[in-house]
Amino acid sequence: MSEAYKAERTISAVFKEQKQIDDVIRRLLDRGVPRDHISVMGRNFQSETRIAGFITKKDVILGGLRTGAIFGSLFGSFLSLLTGVGVLFIPFIGSIVAAGPISAILLGAASGAIAGSAGAGLVSVLTTLGMPEDKAAIYQTRLQAGEFLLLAEVPSDRAGEFQLLLESAGAEEIHTLEKTLARPCLGECNSPEDLSPEVRSHLSEEAQRTFIERYNAAFKEKNDELVAEQAAWEAVHQQFDEDENGVWSKAKANV
Repeated sequence: MSEAYKAERTISAVFKEQKQIDDVIRRLLDRGVPRDHISVMGRNFQSETRIAGFITKKDVILGGLRTGAIFGSLFGSFLSLLTGVGVLFIPFIGSIVAAGPISAILLGAASGAIAGSAGAGLVSVLTTLGMPEDKAAIYQTRLQAGEFLLLAEVPSDRAGEFQLLLESAGAEEIHTLEKTLARPCLGECNSPEDLSPEVRSHLSEEAQRTFIERYNAAFKEKNDELVAEQAAWEAVHQQFDEDENGVWSKAKANV
């Protein structure tokens, strides 16, 4: 993460075509927005890479996002430059590709809100982030129709500049959130108190220790907060189940 870059707001927008997403990612990167401050979601990304027997619907619902080397070659576009690319099943939308900070949020604290078949889908996740419900509902509908959602975390004093950039790239339904997307820790996590409230509230004390241990190990190896966060959530999901309150607290047998 760039030390000179101070992200303070999150601008979101819908694009109708993948080529628009590719273009706007390139333009954001050229304007100095770090790749780990750009998020993209969409259903209909095209790829020349064929993935046979990749993952079942049940696997996606139970396991959330999947990360790994296959995603490095999945997209012949600027999307491949973003961090934390994965696939997730969301009720009312189906299987989507998510990249950037939003992917870790979907994998982590918000998973209980979207994994249940009776859940409110993406709307509940976006409103938890502070987005108005009517705008969140529009985004869910547009994603369901095969369009794409982009979120860029930008400095407050450049928000107008980036809004104009998105508009010129063909963006629709632009909205500015007066904060950035939540991260679990800034750098390494030294104790549960370092975890963000959004993460800590969804983990038992034992699960918090598991999260921190795996997060720090992955962060030391990759020096990437999003990769570390996804690795930590994967470790939690492997060792715990959620209780009725959406807290990862039930230790799995034979782990």
